Amino acid sequence: MNPNIPKLIKELKSISLGEMDSVSLMKRTDTKFIIDEKDLIAVLKNIKDKYRILEIEGNRVLTYSSLYFDTPTKKFYHDHHNRKINRTKVRMRKYVESDLCFLEIKQKDGRGKTTKSRIPIDDFETELSDNSIEFIKNTTQESFDLEPIIWNEFNRITLVNIEGKERITIDLNLSFKINDAFKAYNNLVIIEVKQERFTRTSPVVKQLKLIQINPYKISKYCIGMISVYNDLKYNRFKSKLIKVNKLIA
Repeated sequence: MNPNIPKLIKELKSISLGEMDSVSLMKRTDTKFIIDEKDLIAVLKNIKDKYRILEIEGNRVLTYSSLYFDTPTKKFYHDHHNRKINRTKVRMRKYVESDLCFLEIKQKDGRGKTTKSRIPIDDFETELSDNSIEFIKNTTQESFDLEPIIWNEFNRITLVNIEGKERITIDLNLSFKINDAFKAYNNLVIIEVKQERFTRTSPVVKQLKLIQINPYKISKYCIGMISVYNDLKYNRFKSKLIKVNKLIA
């Protein structure tokens, strides 16, 4: 990580984990942007007075570790690749600094809305417990034969709009692995704007537009999958992978 980023985010006012409840946005519209890490510094400089930053026990750059699940035929991946409107993701995510772990289900509907449901768990389960299986079944109204499919780790900066109901997540240092396969995207930054409905009046969206960065649909899960699995169909993601590799070259 560029050393100027930790220095810069120290200038932002902080928000605690408890205060985040007011902008939980479990039902929301997510809009993503991708940039090179070197361009993040100017964006942060220009929006630092418009946002507060999540701080947990003195940490403002937080570590997230995730384990995604899919069927043996990789149904969730192929649903995304084949542009199925209603899609599901199942993962376990550990928020390392706060030592919290959750089983999370993200469901996207035909209107572009994302709903996230989750329950706390003690730690990662490489074999789903009965309680986890029941939660997945009740939430999705379906029964899936699920297995661990990919590990993902990254650092995240979370910003909260001072005036509006909006959260920004900034993900850096992404890496993916399964068994002996590993891929890191060290210079890639994924910015995700979480709002009740997308608005271009967002300070961060305005700044990104000034440097000619437009919304870009991308899935960390799908990029990771095609990075560590050699036998996946990925023609609809090929242009995205090329764009990512060109951006961080």
